[in-house]
Amino acid sequence: MVRGKIQMKRIENATSRQVTFSKRRNGLSKKARELSILCDAEVALIVFSQKGRLYEFSSSNMQKTIERHREYGVVVESTNTEVEHHLENLKSETAKLKKKIELLEDSKRKLLGQQLGSCSVEELCEIDSQLKRSLTNIRETKEMLFVAQIEQLKASEKSLLQENARLLEKCVLNPQHPQADRECIRYSGSSPSSEVETELFIGQAEMRCS
Repeated sequence: MVRGKIQMKRIENATSRQVTFSKRRNGLSKKARELSILCDAEVALIVFSQKGRLYEFSSSNMQKTIERHREYGVVVESTNTEVEHHLENLKSETAKLKKKIELLEDSKRKLLGQQLGSCSVEELCEIDSQLKRSLTNIRETKEMLFVAQIEQLKASEKSLLQENARLLEKCVLNPQHPQADRECIRYSGSSPSSEVETELFIGQAEMRCS
């Protein structure tokens, strides 16, 4: 015989209600006992009947389990309070940052010459001073970069002159061809800063100074 689906509502018949209570209570106690044994869990079960009769089950000690539950509730409540306080701080910081961003964006627009109609004379004078200071800083930075580039070019020029002098000395001390002597004499007769003369040779290539 197939059992019908029990509707989840109060059983009106007192006898049927008492029988169901006894069966369900015993089944609940059995499940609690099995849970404590199989899973090594601390389980406490408290049931009051309609008439106020107490039924309880504890896998260890009921009072210790209840006390443990109370302590856990205090810890959870304290943790929740800390979390709520932290969230409030985050909301406050977010609002402050949002306000700062709005002020910075407004200042940026005014420095770009936008939305100046609502500015007072004092604000316009302050914007003018900021732009002048910014322009001065930009010019000083640009001048510093130019000076650094000039110093680098001077260092490169000095290195090239030293290399030319070294090659000239090598050419004079180790002549390998009469043509090399003429080139060395021509090179030695010019100043280090003079332009280098070049010649175009047509015909069989001759050995040059390295």
